[in-house]
Amino acid sequence: MSAFRSVPRALIRLSARHRLLTLTAAWLLTRALTLWLLAHDTLPGLGGGAVAREVWKLYHRWYLVLSHGAFPAHDTLWQYPPGAGPVLLSPALLPWLTYFQAFVALSLAADAVIALALARAGTRPGRSLRGAGYWTLGLPLLLHVPLARYDIQVTAFAVLSLLALRRSPRACGTLAALGALVKVWPALVLLGTPRGRTTRSAWIWAAGTGAACALVLAGTFRNPLAFVHQQGGRGVQIESFGGTVLAFATHAGWPGAVRYQYGALEFTGPHVTTVAHVSLALSAAALALLLLWRVRARHWTPATPCDAALSAVLLFTVTSRVISPQYMVWLLGLAAVCLTSRQTTQRPVAAMIACACLVSAIAYPTLYSQVADCTWTGCVLMLTRNGLLAVATVVSFVRLWRSTRPVVPRRQPEQDPHRLPSGTLSST
Repeated sequence: MSAFRSVPRALIRLSARHRLLTLTAAWLLTRALTLWLLAHDTLPGLGGGAVAREVWKLYHRWYLVLSHGAFPAHDTLWQYPPGAGPVLLSPALLPWLTYFQAFVALSLAADAVIALALARAGTRPGRSLRGAGYWTLGLPLLLHVPLARYDIQVTAFAVLSLLALRRSPRACGTLAALGALVKVWPALVLLGTPRGRTTRSAWIWAAGTGAACALVLAGTFRNPLAFVHQQGGRGVQIESFGGTVLAFATHAGWPGAVRYQYGALEFTGPHVTTVAHVSLALSAAALALLLLWRVRARHWTPATPCDAALSAVLLFTVTSRVISPQYMVWLLGLAAVCLTSRQTTQRPVAAMIACACLVSAIAYPTLYSQVADCTWTGCVLMLTRNGLLAVATVVSFVRLWRSTRPVVPRRQPEQDPHRLPSGTLSST
């Protein structure tokens, strides 16, 4: 009898092994394809060299400044927190490669860490390998862009933080703080931690780690707060929601223009400042909405922290003055973590994010000249991408809100005391 019982278990283990092997093969194949695209980055349909130029020209220039113990304070393109410094210096760990080669190799390594962590989480009881599959097949939708930006490394901190929460809130807080020092948004993954001891532990360790690392960076590098001034000067990027509105406005006679400044193509002209202020006000409203959810939430499931993190980052993404193509990497990573849980409410949101990634890759780098010139094709592309993100944001938050409302028991209908139970015959 025990032999018969062991057969299904063996089949389950075999099936899980086959799925993992399939995921591994898919990861190797898709990453080989993205490397090929990056190697042929100079082709017109792949950006004409603009994607890779970010690394070998801009990042390398910052690397030379950072290697002398200072942040690039007088560079208007430097708009990142101090934790970005060690990430941009990390290619020095591979001295036998060029800076560009080492950066791409480390990006691939971070990508592999995320895939491995998602796969490991997906094999646990009550979990799913959908998250690992989603990340493996979803990231190539952005073509070779993720390999030439350091957003994969930042996403790794956020993904590992969420996956560590159930076993070690301290590790969760530590990883979130490290990610926030690199690009602020990973701090949002702590928004959905369960009330009580878990939240206290995660938040205290995040605050302690963040403060300690910030002090170390401030003591190691000069001008650690230089990014604040540069970030405050940013305008409305053409890929943002405000940028989409202004792009359509050019067809109605608005006299604005597109100019390269602060490391991106931004709109200049009348009412741009107003649009930027509206975006900031919407971001403040998003924060207030998330805090209201946190106060009103009563019911937590194992998936709630991941669902809350995705919803929070979506809200801040769609209200941002800047929605660069690499921002989609963040959303893919958080959606993948959600899909590792069978109790997640974010499955339709993950599907919409994947569709938005596909449209985003068409907009950049394939047809970016159309977007920059505000042609009807470019306008429709950005309207489609941003429209998908807007719908995903609304669906995500509504599902999160409903899933954390207290479960109210259904009232039983009051019984008439003079009414006989069904099936009972009256004696009269």
